[in-house]
Formats: sequence, structure tokens, C-alpha cells
Amino acid sequence: MSRRNRGFLLAGLLVALLIAGVGSYYASASPDGLEWSAEEEGFGHTAEDSAVADSPLADYAVSGVDDGRLSGGLAGVIGVAVTLVLAGGLTMALRRRSGGTPDREPAPADLGG
Repeated sequence: MSRRNRGFLLAGLLVALLIAGVGSYYASASPDGLEWSAEEEGFGHTAEDSAVADSPLADYAVSGVDDGRLSGGLAGVIGVAVTLVLAGGLTMALRRRSGGTPDREPAPADLGG
């Protein structure tokens, strides 16, 4: 990978983490549209906790962190990091399986033209 591509990917990673952390930090604690509609229509009381309600990142927060905004910001950063690691691992696995990418630009004859 060229130095330019690495710089671009690193900048993208930093921007994604910054947006996740800052955006999550300032996210509203008010109910989302679905919760609000359920309460307005009178069936909000029928909601049940999901099977993962006790997980470390349940309700977009990190368990054990008392500051709600900080907890939400950390959850956003962790979520982006986990997503990038999974997507990167999947990409690497698929590249190895398919034989990788060519080291050269295809010649016009290679393109069927």
C-alpha cells in the first residue's frame, strides 16, 4: 500500500472515531421516534428488554462509566473500532481467498477491449 493511501486511510479512521466520539457525546437522551410514538399511541408499556440488555454496550452506553455523555461517547468509539476491525478482517480474509489484488494496472488486452 502506498504512503498516500495509508495517510488517507489513517485520516479516515481518525475522522470516523472523532465523529463517533463527539457525536455520541452530544446525542440526545430523549426517546427516539419509535419509543415516542409507542408512548403516544398508548402501547409503550408493552416494551420488553432485549436478550442483550445486560451487555457492556447496551443502550449506547459503556457499563461502569457513570457520566452518561462520556459513556455514550466511548460506546460510539468502541462501536466504530469493532466495526472497522471486523470489516478489515473480513476484507483481508476475502482478499487472501481470491488471490489478492493485481500488482499492476491491467493492460487494454486484459480488459477485453
